[in-house]
Amino acid sequence: MATTTKTGYCNGSDMLLYIGGKAVGHCTSHTTTLNAETKDRAVKPVASASISAGLWKGKGVVGLSVSISAEGLVFYQETENGYKSTLALAVKGQSVEVKCMERENADKPYLTGKFVIASLERTDPAQDDATYSISLENDGVVDFDENAITETAPTAGE
Repeated sequence: MATTTKTGYCNGSDMLLYIGGKAVGHCTSHTTTLNAETKDRAVKPVASASISAGLWKGKGVVGLSVSISAEGLVFYQETENGYKSTLALAVKGQSVEVKCMERENADKPYLTGKFVIASLERTDPAQDDATYSISLENDGVVDFDENAITETAPTAGE
C-alpha cells in the first residue's frame, strides 16, 4: 500500500475511536486527555541562596492517566458502536479494549489500552436529534505509538 503524504491541517473526521473492536458510530467528536498526577517538592535552599529561593517548588510526576470522552448521534440503523451496543458494554461493568487511530490505519493505532466506561449519557430533546456521550478512564497501562500519527515534526535546522 502506497503511503500518502498528508499536508495542511488534520481533519478531525480522520481520527477514529474504537471501543471493544468497533468504531464509535455516528460520532460527532471525541477528546483524548493525558493527565499527569504531580507532587510538589519544597526544599530548603542552599545556605548561599536568598530566602526567596525557597518559595519555588519543584514538581514530580507520580502517576499518569488517560481519559477519553466522545459524543455521537443516535442512529436507528447503526452498524458500529452506537448507544445501544455501548450501553450493553457499560452494564457489564468490565474494562473494554480502546484504540485511537487515523482513518485507514486500523492496523496502526496511536493509542491502545483497557478502559472502563465511567459514564454513558443519552439526551433526547424534543424535535431534535437524540445524542449520547461517553466517558472512559484507563484501567492500567496505555500504550502510545507516536509513529502512528502522520504529523511530521521538523528536522533539526528547520
